[in-house]
Amino acid sequence: MTFMLLLIGLLLLLAGGTGLVKGASAIATHYGISPLVIGLTVVAFGTSSPELVVNIVGAFRGETELAFGNVTGSNLANIGLVLATAAIFRPLTIEGQIVRRELPLLLLGTTILLIMALDRPLSGLDPVLTRSDGLILLLIFSIFVYMTISDFLFQKRQDRLMENILEMEEMLPKPMARGVMVNWVFVLAGIIALTAGGQLTIIHGAELAEIMGVEQVIIGMAVVAIGTSMPEFVTSIIAALNKESDLCVGNVVGSNIFNGLVVLPIAALVRPLPIPDGGLLDVAMSLVFAAVIILVFFFGKAHMNRKVGAALLLGYLAYMIMRATS
Repeated sequence: MTFMLLLIGLLLLLAGGTGLVKGASAIATHYGISPLVIGLTVVAFGTSSPELVVNIVGAFRGETELAFGNVTGSNLANIGLVLATAAIFRPLTIEGQIVRRELPLLLLGTTILLIMALDRPLSGLDPVLTRSDGLILLLIFSIFVYMTISDFLFQKRQDRLMENILEMEEMLPKPMARGVMVNWVFVLAGIIALTAGGQLTIIHGAELAEIMGVEQVIIGMAVVAIGTSMPEFVTSIIAALNKESDLCVGNVVGSNIFNGLVVLPIAALVRPLPIPDGGLLDVAMSLVFAAVIILVFFFGKAHMNRKVGAALLLGYLAYMIMRATS
């Protein structure tokens, strides 16, 4: 019963995120906002809304291990499961400059997070992501937002990522025939579903960990994180199949940046997050995965083939099995 309620919570999170994106995108389109802006804001942030809600609810309820595992597990899944699977479906080649620049920022953000988790070896204190740490990470994210907006406002030559988003214009939700009010209902229903799903996920995720006799962080990484990563998974697979490699990689990289520099810091602002046992290793592995894809794309002629995708997937599965059994 606990697992079924957890599954219902995850389904509500996914449905809520979909409803929020559908309603907000349709409203934005109705008021003449370009598909490019919608793709960069509403859709991008909407697909990360399940992780954000889970972490905020987890922080308020004191289930910080689950919240931490959700972020680290989601970042690992985005690269080792989502991006790897997309590359297996169709090899990925980055053509533009925006995604190329986001990759080092992902590495930088993950490195800073790892350093913040080194309280015990550096100062002898129990590792905690404090409110000050959260504010620093949010400030770093604001720099990322500024750089991204500058790219799209002042770049003289159209970047391939922008072209990808414009090419997928037909895939964005269109305003419903009944008008804007119906779309606002979608937004409101999405928010309600996200809230209810977040509560169910946190409560029954913690119960499932107790029943199975494992740490909450494991449930956060193995169940909650994979469940909340489904929007990124679907978006990236569709983009890969449509030969929109920059959008596929940008979706994963952007989601990981958002998770590390927004989702986790906001949870830390609500309640300082103690780093659970094995959490430092999880962040370190996220850094390794980020470094691997940078090496692949920067030194592999901006190309990720099926063999690399399969290797990443096997590495991810091996690490998750190790964490679950350790």
